[in-house]
Amino acid sequence: MKAHLLIIDPQNDFMDILAGKNDHVGFTVHLPDGADLNFRSGLPVTGALDDAKRTASLIDRIGTKLQKIHVTLDSHHPVDIGHPVFWMDANGKMPAPMTLITADAIEDGTWTTRIPSLRDYALKYARSLEAAGKFQIMAWSLHCLIGTWGHNVQEDLAKALDRWSVARVRNVDYVTKGTNVLTEHYGALLAEVPVANDPSTQLNGRFLQMLQEADIIAVAGEASSHCVKATVEQVAEHIGEEHIKKFHILTDCMSPVPAITAPDGTVIVDFPAIAEQFQQDMAARGMTLTTSAEFLA
Repeated sequence: MKAHLLIIDPQNDFMDILAGKNDHVGFTVHLPDGADLNFRSGLPVTGALDDAKRTASLIDRIGTKLQKIHVTLDSHHPVDIGHPVFWMDANGKMPAPMTLITADAIEDGTWTTRIPSLRDYALKYARSLEAAGKFQIMAWSLHCLIGTWGHNVQEDLAKALDRWSVARVRNVDYVTKGTNVLTEHYGALLAEVPVANDPSTQLNGRFLQMLQEADIIAVAGEASSHCVKATVEQVAEHIGEEHIKKFHILTDCMSPVPAITAPDGTVIVDFPAIAEQFQQDMAARGMTLTTSAEFLA
């Protein structure tokens, strides 16, 4: 039996790591106008570190049964449509992390692009997302910056992957996504809005074919409300109905982004509820909801 493991974005910047123990890295930018901006690189998901450790234990337990392991890597530049530094208000101030950028807010000037020539593109992009019923633009905190510690796979999991690779004499299949700064790229198969002249944002046929060749595929990673959800939904849309039942979602190896709330506690976007609905939707499509202890036990 061809058993695969798909681990989505198990990177340091998504780990909920305690201060003093490899905490997320901060840095200061000195702007031409004399102002200093302090950034922290990281988008910690509550529960992600334990998820990664359970996934590492799973690999050590069933490694001899796994023919292939696929690991997706969220890979970003600082200036990215999904980062605050892409945006500014009428006074030139960047949005706080976790700020929604709606199409209406771009159109009325609440938010605009720091590169003026990209304003019309950004408005069209935002309208495309909303028309398709996808997540609106989010100015996330800087995360998974290429070349940084935050881009690396979490240490326990990285070591387990290396043990598996050496023991099986085969390399992990690393799949990068997110390098195009003009589109968000939650799902591993294609960007939220593919860019016509950039194949990296379009359907990844090589990756899809590798998944089609498997008999059973376990899915883990971060976050269940975003990149896991988008990847699995894209797979379900493109892989063919006959392949959907081979997917097993490891519910104890993924966690959602916390809900966004207003100052008065009102929930603006309930990401945990979105993650729960995603899992139920995939179960209704024929996928199996299971745990790392139960999979191939």
